[in-house]
Amino acid sequence: MQRNKVLVIGSLNMDLVVQVPRVPRDGETVLGSEFHRYFGGKGANQAVAAARQGAPTIMAGRVGADAFGRDQIAALQAEGIDTSYLLVDAECSSGVAFIVIDTQGNNRIMVVPGANGAVSPQDMAALEPVMAECSCVVIQLEIPLAAVLAAVRAAHAQGAKVILNPAPAQPLPLDIYPCLTVITPNESEAQLLTGVAVSDLASARQAAQVLLDRGVLAVVITLGAQGAYGLTLSGEFHFPAHPVDVVDTVAAGDTFTGALAALIAEGRSLKEAVEYANAAAALAVTRRGAQPSVPTRAEVLRFLGK
Repeated sequence: MQRNKVLVIGSLNMDLVVQVPRVPRDGETVLGSEFHRYFGGKGANQAVAAARQGAPTIMAGRVGADAFGRDQIAALQAEGIDTSYLLVDAECSSGVAFIVIDTQGNNRIMVVPGANGAVSPQDMAALEPVMAECSCVVIQLEIPLAAVLAAVRAAHAQGAKVILNPAPAQPLPLDIYPCLTVITPNESEAQLLTGVAVSDLASARQAAQVLLDRGVLAVVITLGAQGAYGLTLSGEFHFPAHPVDVVDTVAAGDTFTGALAALIAEGRSLKEAVEYANAAAALAVTRRGAQPSVPTRAEVLRFLGK
């Protein structure tokens, strides 16, 4: 049986976004100009990105037994994503992010993890049979680290390719790196993990080498305006960023990781997958919102002129 499914394990949030002329001071009320509600959370964003590239995608995690949780599940199902491994938690609210954005584009974000914080190593053990059917298992760090580590070890043991997006960054135990097929940090995440300040291709190479030396098979560092850099045991590559009008960078990294997983799952080389994911992320930053900004495969191929 060919394994071409993508299992995404991670967070689901409802993003509540308020546009204000300026951030209020203590005790002050400021009238906002706009309010938007977006489906978000790194896990859900990456699942949507994989699904929109045509990968058979499964989402695992937790939502609350509330309206936000029901809406999250319905939205994922509308994308064709299998939600049968999403647990509804009666004890916790769904994850919520409150985002206040001023006219200069500066933002203040308050996150309540809710049910995301209740994802457990036991949840991961229950996923082992589905991991065995998947080509790629994609994980981020918006759920408890104990659950992440259990998921990485279980997926590796089941023979799946493990893609870790180490965001938001935190130190990882050294014994977890040999279980990773691909790690996809941005500049600041790469610096936190390696101690190397990443600002250009030379420093990206240096940081990537540290991660490779720890046992990861492939390192892909997203460099924002400088594109994406990849290093494996067999060599390195770099794809410059596409020149686009940047509107909103929310979920650009998630789009990159989800698209990368989709192409790896269908058997493309890492270099091909990174070239494609780099284009998908470029399209994402030209649109507002998290999941609304994620392009489809047809849009990415058109953008690449293929």
